[in-house]
Amino acid sequence: MAAKDFIVAIELGSSKMTGIAGKKNLDGSIQVLAVVREESSSFIRKGVVYNIDKTALCLTNIIQKLTAQLKTEITQVYVGVGGQSIRSIRNVISKDLPAETKVTQNMVIELMDANRNMKYPDQEILDAAVQEYRVDSQLQLDPVGIQCTRLEGNFLNILERKSFYKNLNKCFEAAGINVAEMYLAPLALADSVLTEAEKRSGCALIDIGADTTTVSVYSKNLLRHLAVIPLGSNNITKDIASMQMEESDAEKMKLKYGNAYTDNNEIDNNLKYSIDSERQIESRKFIEIVEGRLEEIIVNVWYQIPSEYYDTLLGGLVLTGGGSNMKNIEKAFQNYTHIDKIRIAKFVTQTITASNPEITAKNGTMNTVLGLLAKGDINCAGSEINPNGDLFGSHAPAAASPEQRPPRQATETPAGVVRTTEEIKRAEEEARRKKEEEERIAREEEEAERLRLAEERKKNSLWNKALTGIKKFGKTIIEDE
Repeated sequence: MAAKDFIVAIELGSSKMTGIAGKKNLDGSIQVLAVVREESSSFIRKGVVYNIDKTALCLTNIIQKLTAQLKTEITQVYVGVGGQSIRSIRNVISKDLPAETKVTQNMVIELMDANRNMKYPDQEILDAAVQEYRVDSQLQLDPVGIQCTRLEGNFLNILERKSFYKNLNKCFEAAGINVAEMYLAPLALADSVLTEAEKRSGCALIDIGADTTTVSVYSKNLLRHLAVIPLGSNNITKDIASMQMEESDAEKMKLKYGNAYTDNNEIDNNLKYSIDSERQIESRKFIEIVEGRLEEIIVNVWYQIPSEYYDTLLGGLVLTGGGSNMKNIEKAFQNYTHIDKIRIAKFVTQTITASNPEITAKNGTMNTVLGLLAKGDINCAGSEINPNGDLFGSHAPAAASPEQRPPRQATETPAGVVRTTEEIKRAEEEARRKKEEEERIAREEEEAERLRLAEERKKNSLWNKALTGIKKFGKTIIEDE
């Protein structure tokens, strides 16, 4: 039977591109209806699109396979944005106000717009997370209605290289796929694996993927820092492969023998691990290679966490992603960071019903795409497929027009939502129009001031004073007569 109401989400990973369709139930649970995974390592590196044509073709294949499983056209999809160039940077926008001015919602929006219009060389602002507002000397989450003489907005801007962002949009345009909404994948993941207590008390979410490791720091329920490290579990595989073996064999050995931490006293110098039926490798050498690369990843993760949060991560570290499955990985992080509270998030907090083994395995590899699925709130289902028709041919039924979300104000945009290229163009056009209006008003005020000064100079000139004196003298003579 064809599905009539579902959400579709796509994650563009470095090793796999994943498409998933699910139905949201009234009780908040999600029923997974279809899952498709395709190899992506040849055209996506470090979470970034490098070959637009191959990526578009893969996207088309995923949509076609999902459509075949659902027996329904797909009108639009939700997309996760991630990759090595994503980073956060703090920014402060301030506004001086007349004495006893009460802060209004428009003032807050002006600060948001000013921050959104910031220009960074070769970088695009994907999202702007409000940290807090400083009202005179006090910090407030909502400053509206408070009297002050200075209003200051503190923002955390999430940036990505413009070329990478444009390539991502071109892929979906080339594939002819409508994007319902783009989300920052790390934020969608955090909302699905972190608890409210962890976000409130302070924690660092570490997503160890194939080619990248993403670090998200939370405190007082707010994202405080975001960084992507270009190192992942594939780096361990490549290091193992350097011992003269195929990467496929190295991956098998990593999964079978890989250990994040081994006590030196437990290493058997005479023990050897089998590469294949003919070759072996010393266990100590294998352990040193695995631990050496993993330690490099941990060192870079810890370096990315701002020092002011070292002693305030009461929620500890939360590890997720495929790389978090390595044996004793908690011990490896504890040894370097000296943080004892470490949790491995094997699955999302939402209630998920599924028969797909990759989801039921609950090994952290599907957490991001499930988090994106949970974010979707617009129906992605179109027309039902005619079972007697050609699904992929020229006679396939036309898909229904995608549901459109009404334009949102700056204060209505949820955290983690990435503006589309069309929204960015509209925002730039609005900023240009506003600037032109301000310049026009300034010119008119300047011209009015110039005329006022000219009139004043005319009144104060010697000739004008002499003429005024003659007129007064003549008037006096006439009155006397």
